[in-house]
Amino acid sequence: MRRYAFTMIELVFVIVIMGILAKFGTEFLAQAYNGFIFSKINNELQSKSEIAVEKIAARLQYRIKGSVIGRDPDNNDFTTNFKSLSEINTTEAHKYSILEWTGVANESFRGNTTPLWSGIIDIDPSSVSTLVSPETNTTAINDFITALRPTGSTTDFNDSVIYFIGSNSNVHTGFGWDKTHHDALYPIHADSANVNHLVSDSNFSDVDVYEYNQLAWSAYAIGIKDYNSTTHMGTLKLWHDYQPWAGEDYRDGNSTILMENVSTFRYSAVGSLLKIQVCTKSTYGAMSEGNYSICKEKTVY
Repeated sequence: MRRYAFTMIELVFVIVIMGILAKFGTEFLAQAYNGFIFSKINNELQSKSEIAVEKIAARLQYRIKGSVIGRDPDNNDFTTNFKSLSEINTTEAHKYSILEWTGVANESFRGNTTPLWSGIIDIDPSSVSTLVSPETNTTAINDFITALRPTGSTTDFNDSVIYFIGSNSNVHTGFGWDKTHHDALYPIHADSANVNHLVSDSNFSDVDVYEYNQLAWSAYAIGIKDYNSTTHMGTLKLWHDYQPWAGEDYRDGNSTILMENVSTFRYSAVGSLLKIQVCTKSTYGAMSEGNYSICKEKTVY
């Protein structure tokens, strides 16, 4: 019986083919794997950054528009470390990295049949420090506030303020950002005998009382915390449940993490329009080395 073997040429040919397959097959598998990881991380960053800007926009939608400021977190002098957005020029925008505002208590507009906060107000003829708001139910509003406040917080309706829309207000002295002045906001508390009476320490006989007003019980701030100068990333946080008109600042409030691994949080304003941008970077292998990032923007009216 005759046996046949491979010739040298056939062996060389097989070795070459196997080498080609080994080289390009491995590269193909590596590219397919990297493509899968790229797609996965891209979708994850897209989703998280979209959620972050939507959460910020939802909060900003219910802002007292004249109260919005930019704050310099590296300056501890609260009388000088903030500016209105119209005062911040492009060269110093990075310095005022904290966006801060007083939020309207939009939950007070809810009710089974009518809003709990009527929005109509007038001075009580019998007392210049008492306002009457027909159809307002301060007890029910207080229940909402206590239900929404973070665990351990003692904030209630008696920590709230009213803002008269149409009044002249200066962002530097009107909203308590310097922990001292809040001449656009009037602290109030509920009258135990009348759910539609609001009592204040202010003498409203010398105040322009507008029927159209807004209720607020918290200020809000957004910025990047724990920024790492090596990775150029930090944690995007929302501070809430604090009252600047009572001498508090955003560091006294509770904080919520909106997103991790955020490289940039920017904002700009044109009139009352606000544009926000959140950028996040990948922390995975070559993508991190290549500074792969995703940015999401949204305009809030």
